[in-house]
Amino acid sequence: QVQLVESGGGLVQAGGSLRLSCAASGRTFRSYAMSWFRQAPQAPGNKREFVAAISWSGNGRYYADSVKGRFTISRDNAKDTVYLQMNSLKPEDTAVYYCALAWGTAAQASARVQDYWGQGTQVTVSS
Repeated sequence: QVQLVESGGGLVQAGGSLRLSCAASGRTFRSYAMSWFRQAPQAPGNKREFVAAISWSGNGRYYADSVKGRFTISRDNAKDTVYLQMNSLKPEDTAVYYCALAWGTAAQASARVQDYWGQGTQVTVSS
């Protein structure tokens, strides 16, 4: 079965950086966009918020306004792995970060129900 395993979360001071990784396995992921979502404890209705997505080719990238200019998504299809480089972190970035897969472009993936989810990794940014 499909497995998504995130790593790289942790505790960092405001202004610092972290790099998240997500390794996928279990099937062929051609034409699937890989995305990152996050869920903060104070989020209304405990909703997961879209963060960033990247197309299978890597040519299409899509970001939430709140992270543009600070976060960079990339992928290595040889390793079936997606990365999220997070710079200039803020306390409001504190959340559990989830990796996800959805068929389609990066922009489509940002708005549709995901086909697969990882278990999440905690990111905590202290002020």
